Amino acid sequence: MDRKSLPLPASRSPDAAGAVTEARNTRTDRIDTVPTLELLRMLNAEDALVAPAVARVLPDLAVVVDATVARLQAGGSVHYFGAGSSGRIGMLDAAEVVPTFGAGPGVFVAHHAGGSEAVAVAVETAEDDEALGAAAAAGLGANDVAVGLTASGRTPFVAGALRGARAAGALTVLVSSNMAAPLLPLADHRLLVNTGQEAIAGSTRLKASSAQKMVLNALSTASMVRLGRTYSNLMVCAAGTNAKLARRQITMLMQASGADVSECRAELARCGDLRLALVRLLSGASIDAARLALVAAGGIVREALAALRSDPRHGGYPDPARPGR
Repeated sequence: MDRKSLPLPASRSPDAAGAVTEARNTRTDRIDTVPTLELLRMLNAEDALVAPAVARVLPDLAVVVDATVARLQAGGSVHYFGAGSSGRIGMLDAAEVVPTFGAGPGVFVAHHAGGSEAVAVAVETAEDDEALGAAAAAGLGANDVAVGLTASGRTPFVAGALRGARAAGALTVLVSSNMAAPLLPLADHRLLVNTGQEAIAGSTRLKASSAQKMVLNALSTASMVRLGRTYSNLMVCAAGTNAKLARRQITMLMQASGADVSECRAELARCGDLRLALVRLLSGASIDAARLALVAAGGIVREALAALRSDPRHGGYPDPARPGR
């Protein structure tokens, strides 16, 4: 073997103070010599380690979710900061919160080092600019949440963002796969997902990015559920902005109420709003009464139903606590 290809001793490695994500993985050191199926099995075996690693940080994530919900209720927003694959994962999650939960476009915001141009074409130098991260966090306030995404836990862009966010009084969160991340002191909460060495040394677009996607999906989804943006496990705040989503609205009404397709379609057309139609179908209340209850409940279907149920004029509809309702 060419001496130049040998791994450097830890003391001489430029990543000696770095992360396990940069280390060589002995389970995949023959990955370039095996048949394709075995290669894929190696990758899949490494991927299978991600979910258990994420499960180990769920108690910490629950604290972050509750803190995030409190700030969103106070009018704040959640901001993701990342570079490269981490930044792209943040942009994906922030973008999908809008159609899934009917959240406004400013509730979850992603800041990618290098801007939107860096999403499709890598701008590697941007991640080394701490001032760029600080500038991205300049508009944050005390009710906001800043989530730094960095597999290595040391990205300068993320450092600048977390430092700026903390100075503004925002809650700071670090998501990293480095248990000894240098940015730990800048985070009020640390979500350290130990995904270990990557199948390809240093390619954190693999396990570390998968872990980040799972963490952010869980953070945004749980926050929206806690805020009443679902009814049971149904996306009742999703708008019917295309044919697929319009069909999904009818399906959700049928699943939640037990009514047939024609009744659900007619009710949705009558109400012009999915949540209002659902409250009507489950309570039997008039449109005006259902609308008033929904407004008083802040748009939360289950709370609107509880209020109507306590009103003797609208009693007798199925208990929404029953399975499937």
